[in-house]
Amino acid sequence: MRIGILTSGGDCPGLNAVIRGIVLKGTEINGQEFVGFKGGWRGVVKSDLIELGRANVRGISKEGGTILGTSRTNPFEGEGGPERIAENLEREGIDAIIAIGGEGTLAAANRLTDAGLKITGVPKTIDNDLDATDYTFGFDTAVQIATDAMDRLRTTGDAHSRCMVAEVMGRHVGWIALHSGMAAGAHAILIPEQKTTMEQVAEWVEAANARGRSPLVVVAEGFVPGEADDAHSERGLDAFGRPRLGGIGERLAPMIEEMTGIETRATTLGHIQRGGVPSAYDRVLATRLGMAASDSVLEERWGQMVALRGTDIVHVGFEEALGKLKTVPQARYDEAALLFG
Repeated sequence: MRIGILTSGGDCPGLNAVIRGIVLKGTEINGQEFVGFKGGWRGVVKSDLIELGRANVRGISKEGGTILGTSRTNPFEGEGGPERIAENLEREGIDAIIAIGGEGTLAAANRLTDAGLKITGVPKTIDNDLDATDYTFGFDTAVQIATDAMDRLRTTGDAHSRCMVAEVMGRHVGWIALHSGMAAGAHAILIPEQKTTMEQVAEWVEAANARGRSPLVVVAEGFVPGEADDAHSERGLDAFGRPRLGGIGERLAPMIEEMTGIETRATTLGHIQRGGVPSAYDRVLATRLGMAASDSVLEERWGQMVALRGTDIVHVGFEEALGKLKTVPQARYDEAALLFG
């Protein structure tokens, strides 16, 4: 069986480890052959691919990014569509696709599966917001990167007696903000799941300052202040029609300074959270998911993705993964809130 692999959507630490796990298990155990589509769904639509053998994946599990490249191409727009993709697969002798991606990628895979294509999936998102899996690879690395950055922000904040605002990724959920904020000892953590007023934020900042601390505020990019209606977005829409977020930290900093009188600076970590080598945990998880994805194709589990439940790798339908987001439970936020101020 000849299988095409793609990585789509935002890049993520651990993608190369998934590719390596798929190819090693598939070629050595399952008797499969592989090609890689270059640039995500764009490579599928344009039939842009490379051969993938054991030599091509040697030593890549520790590398960040993806050797296949990625994009946010919508496979149903432009020259795409299930008929065009099916023609490309038949011409290239490709029997099935393993799609590695997040919510947008898997939603597209689900539609293509409904149209008759043979696709299995591997969940990918540093936001850790897919409900059908306990953890996604890349999340652990992103949290560690954010925590390291906040540790540095705290030292410069202490030197100048400033309040520091650190903006992290998190479109709809605040898992990165919650974990990194708790690890770094943040005095306030602002996430999309919690409507928090600026008065409350100022109160936490002033309480920390009164104890002689230089306040650290962590905010997820999708946070909506209690006084606002929508997440901060100034950069239009992506290929799937979603607002491009970012900049809420820069918006909050002058408001905090005006309300508290404490000099405040903001830092947006942005894509640095996606870059660099994956953590040991993410390398192991990604490798296991990749191996399981090879088995999924062997077992013809079309329309399903591999997932982590406890310490076990299981298979779930795309619909279960796309049904709802895995948000931060109130109890988890309340635990963290005990440390605020």
